[in-house]
Amino acid sequence: MPGPDGTAPDRRLSDVELLARAWRVAAERHVDHRRKGSRAEPYVNHLAEVADLVAAATGGSDARLVAAAVLHDTIEDTGMSLAELDRLFGPDVAGLVAEVSDDKNLTREERKRLQVESAAAKPARVKLLRLADKTSNLRSTTLSPPADWSLARRRGYLDWARAVAAGLRGVNPWLEQQFDRAAAELEERLQQEEATS
Repeated sequence: MPGPDGTAPDRRLSDVELLARAWRVAAERHVDHRRKGSRAEPYVNHLAEVADLVAAATGGSDARLVAAAVLHDTIEDTGMSLAELDRLFGPDVAGLVAEVSDDKNLTREERKRLQVESAAAKPARVKLLRLADKTSNLRSTTLSPPADWSLARRRGYLDWARAVAAGLRGVNPWLEQQFDRAAAELEERLQQEEATS
């Protein structure tokens, strides 16, 4: 029976319980968040896409990695602490989320530089999670770019995402294909817009 805060007693959660809790917590924490794109999609759509990519890439064999995909922005964007993640989901999920969370005390340029420089040294599961996130972000930038992002800024984002992904190569051929397809689609859209501007 769940405790007063809605969490189960101290025991290992089943995969179904873990994923149900991850979705509940993510939905609560991101309830007012929208994507930056022109369509302003609910933020949970991004979490669902990243989780779906991770689940497909792993053949559904790693529920904790899928839960981390659902929760991957909670530290960065909701103020949830690593300790709280650990308490609710255990050290594996919390550690995965921490590995893909940028230090918001650093400048954007420094955070971006560190992602490129550290990508190749990350463990395989972290690489997979990071690549799924980048794939989703490229898809969103193609379909619903932020209104205030110029062509140059979108091209800069694409170039940076490719630089990060270069260090993530070798982790999962299928997911790398998804990333490459998303990058090519954004490249094509940018070229079309550049040709007509």
